[in-house]
Parts: sequence; C-alpha cells; structure tokens
Amino acid sequence: MASMTRRTILATAFAAVLAWALPLSAANAGDMRIAFGDLPGIESIQTLAAIERAKERGVNVELIVLNDEDLAAQAIVGGQADVGIGAPYTLIQKVGVPIRIFAQISTLRFFPVVNSEFYKEWKDLDGQEVAVQARGSGTEAVMLLMAKNHGIKLGNISYVPGSEVRRNALLQGTIKASIVDAANRRALEAEAPGKFIVLPVEDLGASDEALFATADYLKSNAADVDILVEELMKTAREITANPAVAVELRNKYKLLPDLGAEADSEITEYYKETAEAGSLALNGGGADAAKDDFAFFSLAGQIEGDPASLKVEDFWDVSAIDRAVAKLGKK
Repeated sequence: MASMTRRTILATAFAAVLAWALPLSAANAGDMRIAFGDLPGIESIQTLAAIERAKERGVNVELIVLNDEDLAAQAIVGGQADVGIGAPYTLIQKVGVPIRIFAQISTLRFFPVVNSEFYKEWKDLDGQEVAVQARGSGTEAVMLLMAKNHGIKLGNISYVPGSEVRRNALLQGTIKASIVDAANRRALEAEAPGKFIVLPVEDLGASDEALFATADYLKSNAADVDILVEELMKTAREITANPAVAVELRNKYKLLPDLGAEADSEITEYYKETAEAGSLALNGGGADAAKDDFAFFSLAGQIEGDPASLKVEDFWDVSAIDRAVAKLGKK
C-alpha cells in the first residue's frame, strides 16, 4: 500500500510538471535544460557559478527552478528538462525511473532546529509535526534517520521548499521543528538568540545535491555533460581552497542579486564552514559517494535492500567524473 501511495504521489507530481512544461520546446544540440529542485540561495552559489562557466564554454544552459525535487526528477523523466539537481535514490529504485546520477555536488550539512519553548531534545519530537524540504529529500532522510536512532516516531511531515522559507516560518512561529542549512542556522542564532535549539546529528557523508539525467542524454550529450562536471569540480576546488572565491564568483556573475551586497560576509562565512567540513565534492563523488549514500538512505528507509548488495551502476553513471578527474587530476 505504501508503494502505491508513492506512485500516486509521483503521478500527481508528473501531471503538474507536464502542465507546467507544455510551452517548452525540445532542447537542441548544445542546449541543456537544468531542473533545480530547490529555491536557489547562498548554498547554491557554487552550482550557479559552475553553470555560468559552462555557458562561457558554449553550453546553452537554461535553469528551471521547480522548488521540489520530485518535480525535478519527473521533469527529467517526461523530457521537459535534461539534467536534474537532487538526490533521487528513492525514485530510481522504487519507481524504476531510467535516470542515473552522474556527479555529486555536495554532501549533507543540515541542522535540525526546534523552538526551545516547546522542545528540548529529540525525544520531545515523538509524535510531533516537523517540516522538511521535500519528499525524498536529504532533509527528510536526516529527520527520519535521527528519529529512528532516537527511538521516536515523528508525527506529520510537512514539505516546505527553501531553507530560508523554513527559517522564516520558525521565526514567525508557524512551524516549531524543522531542518535548515548552515547559513540559516546562523541566521536563526543571530536573529533570535536562545529561542532555538539545534539538535545533535551524527556525522553524515551522504549526498545532499547531485546531478542526474537519463542514460540516453548522458550518452548523446557527453561533451556538454563533461563541461558541466569539470566546472563543478573547478568551483568546488577553488572555493574549498579559498572560501572568499564564492563572493568573487557571485559578484562576477551577478548571482542572487536580491540578497544585496550585505550578503557577501555571510556567503564567506558559509563557505568557510562548508570548506572546513569538506562538504563540496572535489572529485565528483562516484563509487565511494554511492556507497555512503546506500548506507545513509537505507538507514533512513528511503531505499531498500542490504547496502552492500546494491550496485553502483544501478544508480550512477561515473563516466563523466572519471573523464574529468583524468583531465583535472584528483584532489
């Protein structure tokens, strides 16, 4: 019954994508339509800069913001986009979607946050409502895994796209328990000192964001895919070596203009923390990342089977990152 429910949900999401995408035409050779299943924010600067650099190298990229990882995956399946951003393990395994992950962008760095007026520790969330990014997202997986580790059962799970949106909802009191990224965790601490508690989370090495596409697209558009993967690796390596590069890239490509110049210091701090945590994928992930993902998403209940028995090739196509590492060297 659970499987049928998921299929029904995905079918509904697919219908929504089709309705949204009808005006779009098919991509031409050299074109790449990227479905971004989130609201771009500070944590997206590395990816957005890599896309701009890919454009400079002749790849005509169109970014389509969908605010939901399910919708991004369904856009790939339906042909309304060529490349998706997310971690679609559940979709690949349980629905048999013919897509493959081809590069890891970053690993999970999320922070469960609760309103201290109502909750103090994990056990207080037993039976309580929490808000996460999207169904099948890394934020949901973290919450489910932590609930399992602490012997509790969460109540209703609400899906609220955008870490900043969830931060604002926490501040306004419309949600009392959620999960945010590092930038919005710091913002909560600065804007409402003492009001929120960050619950402890064990170290996680699983994928937060990755690139995925159909096997046919990866085969037919290898040159464009290689350029995008190379630029992702380059930006990851540059920012990890010097987090201030994120601000330089933001200003050069006029990324996230609505945030204003005052966001530059926050961007530097965010990427400094990200670099220290080793969160950006310097070599694109690959088999090692897949194994970490198998362990994490299995424990979180989002994929089935013994992690040791899962096959990398059933979820990943590592050809592009192998070519990029051969060209750029390994870090």
